[in-house]
Amino acid sequence: MNLYIRFIVIHIIIMITVLVSQDISASEEYSLEDLYRIALERSEKIKISGEDVYISESGKDKALSALLPKFSAFWDYTRYTEQKSFTQAVTPFVIQPQYSVTWGVRLDQSVSLSGREITAFKISKKNIEKSKYDLSAVREEYLFEVSSSYYDVLRAKSTVEIARTSVERLAKHRDAAAKRLKAGEVTKTALLRAQAELSGAQSESVKAENSLKLAGAILARLAGLSEDYKLKEVAESTDLGILPPDNGRSTVANLKEMAMSERAELKAIGLQKEIADDQVKYARGTYWPTLSIEGVYSRLKVEPSSPFFIDETIYGAFNLNFPFFEGGLRKAEVRESEARQRQALLALEDLKKDITIQVENAYLDFMTQKGVLKSLEDQLTFAKDNYDAVSKQFEFGFADSIEVMDANTLLVTAEKQLANAKYDYRLSILRVERASGTLLKTVMKQQSSAIDKNMKEE
Repeated sequence: MNLYIRFIVIHIIIMITVLVSQDISASEEYSLEDLYRIALERSEKIKISGEDVYISESGKDKALSALLPKFSAFWDYTRYTEQKSFTQAVTPFVIQPQYSVTWGVRLDQSVSLSGREITAFKISKKNIEKSKYDLSAVREEYLFEVSSSYYDVLRAKSTVEIARTSVERLAKHRDAAAKRLKAGEVTKTALLRAQAELSGAQSESVKAENSLKLAGAILARLAGLSEDYKLKEVAESTDLGILPPDNGRSTVANLKEMAMSERAELKAIGLQKEIADDQVKYARGTYWPTLSIEGVYSRLKVEPSSPFFIDETIYGAFNLNFPFFEGGLRKAEVRESEARQRQALLALEDLKKDITIQVENAYLDFMTQKGVLKSLEDQLTFAKDNYDAVSKQFEFGFADSIEVMDANTLLVTAEKQLANAKYDYRLSILRVERASGTLLKTVMKQQSSAIDKNMKEE
């Protein structure tokens, strides 16, 4: 009975081990939304940009510190080489003691009458907003890179399948040519041509498989995946879902208007221009005097003691500093800040023009891919029918080997063009969203909807 129980326990352990090993060895399968989520969590570029936000927040704390008074404590010990004193009448007076100890606290505050410290604090707050917009721009661009790589892998996978199918067709044709050669219906050159075409198709298949491996490695690097993974191709939107309502303007004009209000890069450089304006004010503030206020409480202990030494002191002081000449430093700083102000304005206008072209290019590409897709689907149908007809004609001796090769080449070309167009069309939709500045918002909305759906299911 004990042996039977042991046998059952060992069998259960073996079954559990096998199931666990299968789960470990099984490769993960990811959809495009899964890749978005993983990339946002693991991307080093996004984390680096996130640290810029933290740095700008630290800059705000530094700017705030200039507006607050400084409170400090001090302690000083002095040892003299000798004690010096003089005697008047019968009373000795100490001029220099053996040692002295001074300690106390002080409160200091220094401000410019131009309000430079307040301007610097405003700049620091705008820097935080700019860093956040920069982070959004980095995240959006990175998501588009992941999308492009995702479709590159699917495109390469489709190319591999097309190449393998071509090899199978050409292998059947070679076998058919060999049978007809034995029957004396064709010459040996027909078989040799079929074998040559088959070898070329096998070579293309090897190239396609290596291209698939490279595309998979690039996607794994971008999204932070392990090398052993699979992609899940799910049904996606086949049209633009971000078109604004028709207000009598063209679609491109509406998309351009949307880009001007949504693009994170444009918002960031707009803040950069405001910062440059404030930096001009900050530089001009050096022409104003600086007011310093201090309050001090100190204690003094000397040995030997003397009535001439004051052991406790409390005082306050106001200092006004106005530099008249500093070698042209202030003038140079103002000119530099004004030049940066002009640079920021020019950069803003240049980016607006670039975004306008990006939106128009993305939309025209979308319309091109949309129009080409239907034609390529029809072309593939015709190419398949043509190959089937020519291959049957070859079997019955009504077509030669060259016609079969041409029909196969036409079919392979049509398959590749349709596969490329299908993925280019999907990518063109994302390119329009990226150009109009809505890609990140769309992805985050999808992620939020997926989380809500999972929570409801649980």
